[in-house]
Amino acid sequence: MAMINRTRLARLGLTGIATTGAAAAALTLMPANAQAAETVQAHARAVTASGNDSHGTSASTSGSAGSLDGWIKQSLAIMKAKGIPGSYEGLKRNIMRESGGNPSAQNNWDVNAKQGTPSKGLLQVIDPTFNAYHVAGTANSVTDPVANITAAANYAAHRYGSIDNVNSAY
Repeated sequence: MAMINRTRLARLGLTGIATTGAAAAALTLMPANAQAAETVQAHARAVTASGNDSHGTSASTSGSAGSLDGWIKQSLAIMKAKGIPGSYEGLKRNIMRESGGNPSAQNNWDVNAKQGTPSKGLLQVIDPTFNAYHVAGTANSVTDPVANITAAANYAAHRYGSIDNVNSAY
């Protein structure tokens, strides 16, 4: 009985991977859990040690322009003006999963990186996706926090209806 259940679960898991694989590769692939945790922990140690994130700005969520909270709020204002759906909660949930809140995060180990196009920034966007979904009025830099968030939300809106509908690598 246990063997049958494991086989069914394995088959279900493989089906899920095959179903979502193309979508995950479209923007980014999540690193293995250990690698993701290592990236988040390294950023947290650096922020704790310096009191600042890699851009020299506070990594707090105080709402200032140089903070994760501030970047999300700036992006939301632009998204609202451009008709791009999404919420603070949806953006923050995806940012924390993708980069741990580190605007300088770069994935150098997934299939995109191996093909010369690493995922970058808060929402781990590859350059071609950023260029295709860049939102006018934001910096033309994939690692600019507001531009990265807004382009990723624009991509997610076109692909999934909203960043709020994204609950895994996309």
